[in-house]
Amino acid sequence: MRVALFLTCVNDTLYPDTGRAVVRLLNRLGVDVDFPLAQTCCGQAHYNTGYRHETEPLARHFAEVFGEYDAIVTPSGSCAAMVRELYPRLGERARAEGRGEALADALAPVVPKTYELTEFLVDVLGVTDVGAVYPHKVTYHPTCHGLRALGLGDRPRRLLEAVRGLELVELPGADECCGFGGTFAVKNAGVSAAMGADKMRNAESTGAEVLCAADNSCLMHLGGTMSRAGSPVRPVHIAEILASTEEEPAR
Repeated sequence: MRVALFLTCVNDTLYPDTGRAVVRLLNRLGVDVDFPLAQTCCGQAHYNTGYRHETEPLARHFAEVFGEYDAIVTPSGSCAAMVRELYPRLGERARAEGRGEALADALAPVVPKTYELTEFLVDVLGVTDVGAVYPHKVTYHPTCHGLRALGLGDRPRRLLEAVRGLELVELPGADECCGFGGTFAVKNAGVSAAMGADKMRNAESTGAEVLCAADNSCLMHLGGTMSRAGSPVRPVHIAEILASTEEEPAR
């Protein structure tokens, strides 16, 4: 199986350790991972802000870069949802506007083989115990795209529950949005900050050391909220927990 890592803009720019963790984890499970250097933004920010036509070249480029692989794995529920949920809409809209079949045809092959990391582990590799060790008290925040668009369900929790030394505690209001929402945080800063503060207080109430999620964009928002408030809870991406071992522990 030829597997490609779609790292995403946020991780590539701000959280490269998450990408390294994905590669270490998949290599440990016997999966060889390529990192196509030509990859760029998937167009999510453009699409969600209303620039649909400007998104099309980015989507087409994504299909060109990743089309030859058997599976495309990303440590981001929101970017996986962009490909799986919104690329088909993008292609069909272009077709409906009479601009030809080319975009829809180009996007169709990459849509079903794009996986968020926990989906790939559980559904494709068929594993929940990845051999991780992480002796910390953790609470899990299911981000909106993972929860609602991808329907990740209990996959992340099953993976966390199998980690040796990890104590998983329930997050109150887990299914509530953290307030990031990409450009929502910019356009509605006050509401976004209030939602982030609510999520932070819920995380603190669990007594957890770590707030875990499958999207660094949400963890960036919550991490900034917690840092400014002096919270004892710290944000950690699930990939870094699952990649952690006794020999190479995550913080």
